[in-house]
Amino acid sequence: MSDARDSGPDSGVSAGGTAGRADIVARFVPGDRVVTRAFDPDHHTRLPRYVRGHVGEVVEVQGAWPLPDDRARGRPAPWVEPVYTVRFAAADLWAAGGHEVTVDLWQSYLDPYEEPKRGTSQ
Repeated sequence: MSDARDSGPDSGVSAGGTAGRADIVARFVPGDRVVTRAFDPDHHTRLPRYVRGHVGEVVEVQGAWPLPDDRARGRPAPWVEPVYTVRFAAADLWAAGGHEVTVDLWQSYLDPYEEPKRGTSQ
């Protein structure tokens, strides 16, 4: 598995807390379906357990901000990456509820969602 901060050549958002960084480009746009990574790091993360491995929809790009995982670990130059507001159906998270839950998530917590091919389950 690659480093959680490695999101590929388009890993970098031109708005928000970029501190003058113009090289950061959002990988996702509102309306994109994403799946959160299902990992359990041995350090702090802002990816809540209740959304890990679940599919959501990007609602908004919040700009680019320092990765809190790095800040909590005392890294002198935290990785800066796009942050997204992602919407999840409460019923998908907790098997109940007719409402939606939104969570602000860093790009390295997300992967593009691919619909399962017919005849396969996910």
